[in-house]
Amino acid sequence: MNYTKNKNIASVIEKALLSNGEIVSLSSSKIKYYLDNCSIFPGFADVHVHLREPGFIYKETIRTGTMAAARGGYTDICSMPNLNPVPDSFNNLSVQLEAIKDRAVIGVHPYAALTVGEKGESLSDMETVAPFVIGFSDDGKGVQSKDIMRQAMLTAKKLGKVIAAHCEDESLLNGGYIHDGIYARTHGYAGICSESEWGPVMRDIELARETGCSYHVCHVSAKETVELVRKAKREGVDITCETAPHYLLFNDEMLEDSGKFKMNPPIRGEEDRLALIEGIKDGTIDMIATDHAPHSAEEKSKGLKGSMMGVSGLEAAFPVLYTGLVKTGIITIEKLIALMCENPRKRFNLPFAENDVCIWDLDKEYNLDPQKFLSKGKSTPFDGKRVFGKCVMTIYGGKVVWSENLTEK
Repeated sequence: MNYTKNKNIASVIEKALLSNGEIVSLSSSKIKYYLDNCSIFPGFADVHVHLREPGFIYKETIRTGTMAAARGGYTDICSMPNLNPVPDSFNNLSVQLEAIKDRAVIGVHPYAALTVGEKGESLSDMETVAPFVIGFSDDGKGVQSKDIMRQAMLTAKKLGKVIAAHCEDESLLNGGYIHDGIYARTHGYAGICSESEWGPVMRDIELARETGCSYHVCHVSAKETVELVRKAKREGVDITCETAPHYLLFNDEMLEDSGKFKMNPPIRGEEDRLALIEGIKDGTIDMIATDHAPHSAEEKSKGLKGSMMGVSGLEAAFPVLYTGLVKTGIITIEKLIALMCENPRKRFNLPFAENDVCIWDLDKEYNLDPQKFLSKGKSTPFDGKRVFGKCVMTIYGGKVVWSENLTEK
């Protein structure tokens, strides 16, 4: 079924296959297969991706990260600024822009840092870099200073850019590394309280109300955050938010002592998970982003306490969400596409291109194997999960950027 608005989708597929060197026609069996047996969606957009280049190419590169994204059905992604050099000036940003130009296979739209070096002490060169970035973020770190955040919001408002905030009060972390919930208490692990997330959100909502800034909350995990955003929307604050697949499909009672379950913010309790589900259903949560944060195998091999925070998500996102939310009747496929494509594009002014599509065999059932990921990062809590849905082709700019062997079973 064609879920795009392009009535000439057969022609788009034909031209893409031709550009890939294949000899086809509109009547070919391959195109007929796609049209009759697959679901065709507009290319997905992920507003929260860590590509790790420049600076940390042992974890991921722009090439491997965008190939992984294409395999997951994405045609546009927004890259976070916790890099080396940090893109806090045009000179630093230009290193990333050149790498994107040379090596990306899909659209990559970088964030610039909010503050110099992501240290939260002084603003980055926001005015100079603004024409070249999708927005501003210090993702990976929360801006601790209210005054600095106010200055950032006033500047972003003037520049017409969104601030995407990693909300984390460092004074409340107390050495925690998983949610301060049932699993932490049962196993004697240091926990991270939910207030470390919702406290900064509450502060920033008041600043967004005061400044008129377009404000976006990254990786929402706590039920209190959902309610704060819901209330702020009712009151007219210019606010949106995202959550990630692992927060929607896991709770902290499902944790294992493995690095594949360690990310920031952490997987929280069942009440939080249910609040997130309600948030995506009623529109409080605008979009689903992966927070794709790959690390090396060694960095993820030290259990919950010692592993680096972050998991890979681009290649697992749609299959786990389709299986866990759509196949179970929690949301419709149309709602999932809105969360993964339409809403992020509208909020971040990402392009809607009729010839950017992904083609899925929704009946394909298999066990998710991260060792087959194109990403360098192989750590995911969905390792081994039985899922439905395999991306057989992604077309970006009218060209095939990912194609699955149709005979593979």
